Amino acid sequence: MTIFALPRSVIAATVDKYFPPMSLSYESSGVNYDQLDAFKRACQKAAKTTAPLLELHGYAEPANTRGESCYLMEAADHFLAHVEEGLGTKNLVADAVYAQTGKNFYREISIDTVATIVNDLVTCGALPISVAMHAAVGESAWFTDTARMEALVAGWAEGCRQAGAVWGGGETPTLRGIVNAEAIVLAGSAIGKIEPKSQRITGGVQAGDEIVFLASSGVQTNGLSLCRLIASKLPQGYQTPIGHGDTRTYGEALLAPSVIYVNFVRECQQSGITLNYVSHVTGHGWRKIMRLDEPFVYEIHTPGAEPALFRFLREAGPIDLREAYATFNQGVGFAAYVSPDNLEATLAAAKASGYTAWHAGTVKKEGDRKAVTIPSLGLAYDGSTLQVR
Repeated sequence: MTIFALPRSVIAATVDKYFPPMSLSYESSGVNYDQLDAFKRACQKAAKTTAPLLELHGYAEPANTRGESCYLMEAADHFLAHVEEGLGTKNLVADAVYAQTGKNFYREISIDTVATIVNDLVTCGALPISVAMHAAVGESAWFTDTARMEALVAGWAEGCRQAGAVWGGGETPTLRGIVNAEAIVLAGSAIGKIEPKSQRITGGVQAGDEIVFLASSGVQTNGLSLCRLIASKLPQGYQTPIGHGDTRTYGEALLAPSVIYVNFVRECQQSGITLNYVSHVTGHGWRKIMRLDEPFVYEIHTPGAEPALFRFLREAGPIDLREAYATFNQGVGFAAYVSPDNLEATLAAAKASGYTAWHAGTVKKEGDRKAVTIPSLGLAYDGSTLQVR
């Protein structure tokens, strides 16, 4: 019996017409920010009860440090800052690309881990002094791949150099039964200092302040669980060309090393530019722009062109526009909030320290409303969508 078979392209087009693919969300990859943020808020509440113990060491807890990206300890003439951060699952992308192509991206992965630590640290104005590595494996045999191990070591040292910090130490636990034997869990911590105390970035934002965006290198360290889910649905996986004028494969684009923004903050401090606030645009996407407690409307009038990788992610997912800007950085890794008379100097400082930056928006006051709005894209996120305190 002869069976008539339609071409795959015709079948796919018919299926898409009558059964359009559902839009993916970050939650569909197993990450629910509401659940994570509830735990974080519980931790902050309990942690605050330990603050009086700082007195034993000559420090005190300054107001409004809980819920920020780094923790501050106040002395008479300086602040100390402390951050703990982790890479997440980006190294699983590196593992897959390594297995498929032999290309080793562990130097980039290591820079990513340092970046996610120190970029949080500088949000309070602290410059990093020391960075420590935490590298947990399921089996010690992970380190026997010399090329991969050496790339990891070289990348960590390079990340520290870019941040102007010493690599101070680390921990390499073997956690059989907790960590997969083929994987490594990368994280770390950093300490920094603010001296003089006047260089602390306090969050003193006012209506009329201008918003400056600094470009990212791609997804950096956020949203990789969703990126990996998308890869699993692509016939060519990480070897899929992303197109849209970008010659890289999906895997190569995802593994571009994160930008370290320490030099921007350092340049502003050395130039006497007051940064009223800065935000590291990571988890929660552009909702992080409204991280401050105070109710402001952050109107983004110039979001910038969407990089090819993010357009590819939206199409391949598919991911709708609202979800994309609520999950990914969409080409923006850092945001600075400055008074109008500091706008041009801030843009010049970013350029002088090697960053791509532009005037992106304005802070407005509309009663008790708290939101991020992007009029040109028809998007608005109200304060209820970001509950990190």
